Amino acid sequence: MPVLILDSGAVTHLAQQREQSLADIEELKRQRLWPPIVPTIVLAECISGRQDTDALVYKFLKMCETQDALPRKIAQRAGDLRTRAKAGSVVDAVLVAMAEPGTTILTADLKDLDRLAIHAQQVTIRSLHPRRRRNP
Repeated sequence: MPVLILDSGAVTHLAQQREQSLADIEELKRQRLWPPIVPTIVLAECISGRQDTDALVYKFLKMCETQDALPRKIAQRAGDLRTRAKAGSVVDAVLVAMAEPGTTILTADLKDLDRLAIHAQQVTIRSLHPRRRRNP
């Protein structure tokens, strides 16, 4: 079964409850990529401390599977990927390491994730807008 991991841009977009975000959720369900996984490390980037936007994120997270633990093996792999790619935040590198092998990451910003995924095994980076995919 295909697996989908969301980065902070994807969480923020999908949590907005706007026409486009609701349509995107329906499309992901149709593609059997729902529910997605949201690693809790992503919350450090998408939680702002503003009650109005954070409430939408917390409501959205109820529809997702959250993953709390960051195993040592994943942390080490993330460090290796960042070194090889010479790009990406720690959060981006952790997402790519978690996605190995065979998982898709949904993002609003392809740049760093693409650079990291080049060095990963069978990780697909999928953009929210425009609908563009990178397949290794």
